[in-house]
Amino acid sequence: MQATAYTFDPQTRSGSVLLDDGTPVPFDGAAFDAGGLRLLRPGQRVRIEFAEPGQDTAGAAGTAGAAGPAAGRRVTLVTLQTF
Repeated sequence: MQATAYTFDPQTRSGSVLLDDGTPVPFDGAAFDAGGLRLLRPGQRVRIEFAEPGQDTAGAAGTAGAAGPAAGRRVTLVTLQTF
């Protein structure tokens, strides 16, 4: 799924992205590290992946209020969107 980088904290390597419908979705350092990036700037287009349905979502902090495709799901990968 595609999104736009919204916030990023280089200390914790966590932040949030905005889905195309404007829904903010947080990601943790593990999801950022999985993408192999070193830095993320607000406005960059990214590709994100969510945990498969049924996988443990205990670490899904901040997704409780999300609607649509992000509802109750945990981001597992954040990487740059390539064309």
